[in-house]
Amino acid sequence: MATLAVHNEFNIYESADARFEAAARKLGLEEGLYRFLKYPNKEITVYIPVILDNGHLEVFIGYRVHHSIVRGPGKGGIRFAPTVTLDEVRALASWMTWKCAVVNIPFGGAKGGVICDPGKLSNGELERITRRYTAELIEWFGPERDVPAPDLGTNEQTMAWIMDTYSMHVRHTETAVVTGKPIDLGGSRGRHEATGRGVLINCDRAISRFRMMRVNTRVIIQGFGNVGSMSAKLLHEAGYKIVGVADIHGALYNESGFDIPELLEWVYKLRKPLPDFPGGGAKMTASEVLFQPAEVVIPAAVENQITTENAHRLQARILCEGANGPCTALADEIVDRKGIFVVPDILANAGGVTVSYFEWVQDRQGYFWSEREVNDRLKDVLEHSFDEVVRYAETHQVNNRVAAYMLAIDRVAFALKERGIYA
Repeated sequence: MATLAVHNEFNIYESADARFEAAARKLGLEEGLYRFLKYPNKEITVYIPVILDNGHLEVFIGYRVHHSIVRGPGKGGIRFAPTVTLDEVRALASWMTWKCAVVNIPFGGAKGGVICDPGKLSNGELERITRRYTAELIEWFGPERDVPAPDLGTNEQTMAWIMDTYSMHVRHTETAVVTGKPIDLGGSRGRHEATGRGVLINCDRAISRFRMMRVNTRVIIQGFGNVGSMSAKLLHEAGYKIVGVADIHGALYNESGFDIPELLEWVYKLRKPLPDFPGGGAKMTASEVLFQPAEVVIPAAVENQITTENAHRLQARILCEGANGPCTALADEIVDRKGIFVVPDILANAGGVTVSYFEWVQDRQGYFWSEREVNDRLKDVLEHSFDEVVRYAETHQVNNRVAAYMLAIDRVAFALKERGIYA
């Protein structure tokens, strides 16, 4: 991994591209297929005029990237953030391709984003941005074309606006155009917890390889949004000891563990900063907490948290990546040398897209499953996928990340060869 062609360690598109290239080389992917799968199928930039509440006309820039539609319609979230870039959306779209393929669900990869700051916009302004963004992309969205979902800065209300806008344009209610919707509008039970539950399932599978017991397993979780907080809740309920937690305000580390229900109440009901939680613990930065003693570390916040500058400080036995791209490509070799067992992001956080697939299936059937059925199916998919990745790693004598990419690329390449190239 030391020879990876990454000129800017923190450019996540370069990281995604470097990992693709490493896996493609290991697979011996033929040159034509390599080029086809390396580049996005389509990149769309839209300019979104919106009348703000003060009467001022503002124009926001939005993107939608289709990386691959070889195995099915595009699938991927829409993020609203001031830091959105086209490179970021490209990277996330390619990760969605490999994520869907590694868990073997019939979607391709897509991603979208709008450059805006949701914290500085009213609900009405966010609705107007969302509806115009949807209208600009109406010919590309659809249950058989491209199925968005929530991401950073968006939620089930955003998805409801997209569904309604799309439905008004096609003149019938089409619930399957998005996932992550409210349950009353065709959302799936278990969707809100799905990514965190997927982290739990992968952690269970990983510790079983080392004959570790949940009760003796210390866990650090960086990030306390949906993924981090739900992972903390479910892991705590399962018997893990959560010793480190972090949000955007900072972090706490307590070797004795935290009372997670009390912490969730503090952050979400009382709306207090996590580092001010009175349940004990040493205060530190959100970055610093990753490098404290624990058997399992779960980065579930943003990209590029583990780098060539700090990877050597990891003390974990298992790194389970709840976020997309928390470890830079150049840091992979350091993590590998330390003998850390990595559950890569395209597997570790695939619970969300898997239950999104379940939601899409339920919408198209018009028949909805119980939460228990959703969770059971999710467990089956992720346990099988985990075992396939580990087996692939052992067979090809590569680490889990390379194995996950190889498995995913192999599946997409096989589908492409079966379909042929239309010219």
